[in-house]
Amino acid sequence: MKECENKVSSLQFILKVLGGKWKIHILSKLYFGKRRFKELEREVDGISPKMLSKELKDLESIGIVNRNTFNTVPITVEYSLSEEGLTLKPILDQMMEWSAKFRALKVGR
Repeated sequence: MKECENKVSSLQFILKVLGGKWKIHILSKLYFGKRRFKELEREVDGISPKMLSKELKDLESIGIVNRNTFNTVPITVEYSLSEEGLTLKPILDQMMEWSAKFRALKVGR
């Protein structure tokens, strides 16, 4: 029973980190390197600036994303995966592999 509770707790944490409509979209963009706020806004279809800001703050507070501010005019803000965030790359790779296999099975039916 304790093992089951631990697994459920781990899955709930994963959903906190990756759950919601936008986090996977944002992480998939940062997977390939640093992005400025405006770049993310353009690349994540349908997200509002307010929602993007909220999601980035959530990911930053968890420690998955780094935020760097540059003293330019206007101020430039750049986001990247943190050291901990980089550990998600193999998981995201597995998710992409699973997706490709699953979609291939669905198409084959």
